[in-house]
Amino acid sequence: METTEDRDVRVADYLDDRLQNLGDLDALDSLLSNIRNQHGLLKKQLEDAGRDLEGAKKDSHTQYATLQEKAWQFNKEQEDIDQRLMIITSSETSGEAVQRFESSMDKLRRLDVANGYIELLKEVDVLSKEAQSQLTKSNEAALKPYRQFQTLVSRMIPMQEAAEGAAPHLLDHIVKTTQNLRRQIKDAFSADLEAILKKITWPKADAILPNNLQDKWDACVGKLLDLQMPELEAMESASTSKTRSKPPAVLFPLEVLVQPLEMRFRYHFEGDRPTNRLDKPEYFLSHITTQLNSYNNFVLDNLQPVLFNHFRGTDLALNPVYIDATSALITALLPMLRTKIFSTLPQVAGQPQLLSHFIHEIMNFDTTIREEWRYDGGNRMEGWKGLAWEVLVQQDWFSRWLQVEKDFALARYQNIMDAPDNGELDFDSVDPGSTKPTKAAIHVNDLLETITDRYRPLTSFSQKLRFLIDIQISIFDRFHERLHSGLEAYLSMTSSIGRTVQGITKEEQAKLQGLEGLERLCRIYGSADYLEKAMRDWSDDLFFLELWEELQDRARQHSSKPLTGPMTVADVAERTSSAVGSDADTGALFDETAGAYSRLRIRSEGIIIDLLSQNMREALRPYRHINPWGSLTAAPSSNPTALSPTAELDPLLTYLNTSLGFLARALAPAPLRRITRALLHALSAVLWDAVLTRHHFSTAGATQLATDLGAICRVVDGCVGAGVAGAGLRKCGEGVRLVGLPAKGKAPAKSKAAGDDDDGEEKEEEEEEWEGGAWGAEDDAEAGGVVAAAGEADAAAADGLGLWEVERRLFADNQSARDVLEELGMEALTEVEARAVLGRRVELGG
Repeated sequence: METTEDRDVRVADYLDDRLQNLGDLDALDSLLSNIRNQHGLLKKQLEDAGRDLEGAKKDSHTQYATLQEKAWQFNKEQEDIDQRLMIITSSETSGEAVQRFESSMDKLRRLDVANGYIELLKEVDVLSKEAQSQLTKSNEAALKPYRQFQTLVSRMIPMQEAAEGAAPHLLDHIVKTTQNLRRQIKDAFSADLEAILKKITWPKADAILPNNLQDKWDACVGKLLDLQMPELEAMESASTSKTRSKPPAVLFPLEVLVQPLEMRFRYHFEGDRPTNRLDKPEYFLSHITTQLNSYNNFVLDNLQPVLFNHFRGTDLALNPVYIDATSALITALLPMLRTKIFSTLPQVAGQPQLLSHFIHEIMNFDTTIREEWRYDGGNRMEGWKGLAWEVLVQQDWFSRWLQVEKDFALARYQNIMDAPDNGELDFDSVDPGSTKPTKAAIHVNDLLETITDRYRPLTSFSQKLRFLIDIQISIFDRFHERLHSGLEAYLSMTSSIGRTVQGITKEEQAKLQGLEGLERLCRIYGSADYLEKAMRDWSDDLFFLELWEELQDRARQHSSKPLTGPMTVADVAERTSSAVGSDADTGALFDETAGAYSRLRIRSEGIIIDLLSQNMREALRPYRHINPWGSLTAAPSSNPTALSPTAELDPLLTYLNTSLGFLARALAPAPLRRITRALLHALSAVLWDAVLTRHHFSTAGATQLATDLGAICRVVDGCVGAGVAGAGLRKCGEGVRLVGLPAKGKAPAKSKAAGDDDDGEEKEEEEEEWEGGAWGAEDDAEAGGVVAAAGEADAAAADGLGLWEVERRLFADNQSARDVLEELGMEALTEVEARAVLGRRVELGG
């Protein structure tokens, strides 16, 4: 609480703040007036606060008194209740009385519930008796109480769920009563329809419904449809992805129609009948399609109009299994087939061949029903999944069947590999202009195409992908490993280290490096090329295109989830294509496998080129060691085109004719020309370095070299095709033409090339190594640069260009050299190369 001293201090501080100089005294009156106003305001506020305090105290006393009164009244009433409870329950204490009273109330509540149960049971009993009585009078009249039962059940089911299953026995009783009534009504309606069927001798295939029975037929079928309508509508409205996997309901009229057909089916395919064979599931499957063919016209003529009239304008009209009579008939026939299939599966489970055949026949049946009869099973978006799907997915037989199919495929693959002729080139099974694969490659491709046919009808994406990866790509990988191992074995046996380690004899080595080795490499090349093309073709097949598109969609949407079994997107991409899951529009299922075969093909082609080039050099060795070129002073014959090739060239001509002749039969034109050009490139390099630019030539010597080159061209073109040799040996041919120009006109005092020559001594011949490679893919048009005979040099002379004229212009300057080469029609030689070749002419200082 504030003291007088504190108040004085505050007043002094206030005055010190307001009166700091003489000028402030002039405002003293205003200050005092302001202080009096504030004092009055504070005094008024204090009075108001005092009045509020008094009011609050008065209200508090009043409230307290009221609460005291209520508490006293409550205690009085509590004592009165306790006294009454103790008197009613004969209890000594109020607590005991409350407990006994609550027990009595609980009994009253149970009694009330029991009374409600009894009333409901009475209602059920009344409806049941009413329906029974109506059945004796009119079948149609029984539908009214039955529908009341259905309404009651439809109301009680959600109430039972909300009450956490409070009355299961009551609900079960009502449901059973409803079902029993439904069965009685259905039997009565069915009996009426069966009476009509007996009159028309159903199930004879030629049964006809006469006009006098048409109205009665329509009424009987209509009553059955009316009975079933609420159930069908409830099923259709509650249709979800889960319920769509269940078979659609069979229409009641169709149940009556197929009953004798089912008895016939059981007669033929149960028991000891000869038609009931485990190894012939096609018997009972084809029996169903036969029945469809036999009775489809009957249901179309007599059932289709009734279905249309009853379902028109309802949601059921949008479902073909109800509105379409053929689909309804198929739906009615499938249950007997399911029973037969599911009972047969355990019998064939232990016999792989029977199980494989059994599943395959079921898939064929599914395809027939789906494609020929246009049956969608009520699943308008995805179509009918088929009985095979029910067996493999719902009954979980897929893993067992996949293992059986894989074992069969691998066993067949092993038989192919064990065949004595599996490694032979097959010249008859492919087009004459194609690269020839081995018989093993063709049989493996046939095997894999058969496997595709085995799983093509499957509707499950994951199952199709499992077949692709676990069987087809697995066999592709096995065969690739076999081809790769064969290539590695060849390289090992032909290498110096391999020959030493493996003890290969000279005779065996000669075979490996000769035609036998070439054929061995062509087997690998041809097989890799054949299967690579097969995979590229498969990737364009509609089946694999759709599988690829679905794989891409799933991979993009579920990149972190397994796609099939335990395999993730990365696992599937590793086995199929690196484009899986990417946004790229390129890619195919066999990218990775086809890429491996492509690499093997390219590598084996390079080894073929190496082998040909190596053998070419060896065959050309005698020819490189001779040097008659500068000593020949006159043409041996008056007709240069009639000259014979040099004898030392015979080994090369023989080898080219043998090897290229074999390759012409084993390879397609494109790889044959590609390999031949690479070989000719190597041959041209050897002739250029070891003959043309190493020795000196007289006119006769150049003519003989042109003759030899022409002989090579004739052999190559005869095996490979016209123009190939000219393109591959163009540079060498132009060099031969240039060095063979006739010495026309007056020779200059000193040749410009003479100073550039050496002293005429021949250098010691050295062996050169050539690293082969693909020659390229230039056009196959005739190059025209190779001189087939010395007469071409004479043609150049006839144009006015002789040796001395060409020599002068060639060594003048680069532009002059380019001009003279263009006049001679030489495009492959550069100025430097032309000068080097022309300098080997003996008349120019050689």
